[in-house]
Amino acid sequence: MKLKIGIFDSGIGGFTILNSLLKTRKDVEVFYLADTKRIPFGNKNSKEIRFIAKEICTFFVDKNLDALLVACNTTNACALDILKDNLKVPCFDLINSVTEIVDKQIIGVLATQTTVRSSYYERAIIAKNENTKIFQQECPEFVSEIEKEKLNLDKLNSLSDLYLRPLINKNIEELILGCSHYPLIYDFLRKKLDSNIKIIDPSVALIKKFNESFAIPKTYRYESISFENVKFFVTSEKDEFSNKVKFWLGINKEIRVVNLRSNV
Repeated sequence: MKLKIGIFDSGIGGFTILNSLLKTRKDVEVFYLADTKRIPFGNKNSKEIRFIAKEICTFFVDKNLDALLVACNTTNACALDILKDNLKVPCFDLINSVTEIVDKQIIGVLATQTTVRSSYYERAIIAKNENTKIFQQECPEFVSEIEKEKLNLDKLNSLSDLYLRPLINKNIEELILGCSHYPLIYDFLRKKLDSNIKIIDPSVALIKKFNESFAIPKTYRYESISFENVKFFVTSEKDEFSNKVKFWLGINKEIRVVNLRSNV
């Protein structure tokens, strides 16, 4: 019996959570929703994000989910309560999960504008350790660059310098990638930092928490990563998203278009 799992993001950021999940288990059926019509979420205000969250719930409500993996930090920061209240299934989120693996005192957070301005990361981490110092950096251009079908490596390189410099100047000891898109450019970011600065991918913490709640049956333990039981849904740009699935995941999959907009 496979667990039915929902994953959603504005685009390909959720691939980091999907990969982390499928690297640890295969007893899952995944419904991956990308709201490509409204990407990026990170520059929208809290009211807009909460509205989108309600519409995302209507998509998942008839999927009989066993759990929802919240792959979007911005929605996590602004509308986690809406997801929990409407779906009434366990919701595993990035921000609260990552607080359990932070163990240094000076923490840097790269995130979208709306996530930073919500102060959710800061509150969640300090609630676990009040002596921690949190320095957050808005990265308004990262998502749009990472979502391009052909990456502009020079632009990503210069943006990485721009966004990391203020955090490096604060002598951070750990760096949290506070948007699910950012681990996709891990190699760019790693080269910019001293080796003693640990980079934290919250998707790893989320999946660890999920696997602690849903034990992995011995007969279903991971052997090799498979996307056979993953269904992809988008709200626009089906062909473009198909190309991204092929580029980032190395697979060809059917992409289905759905309409979430209640006002369309």
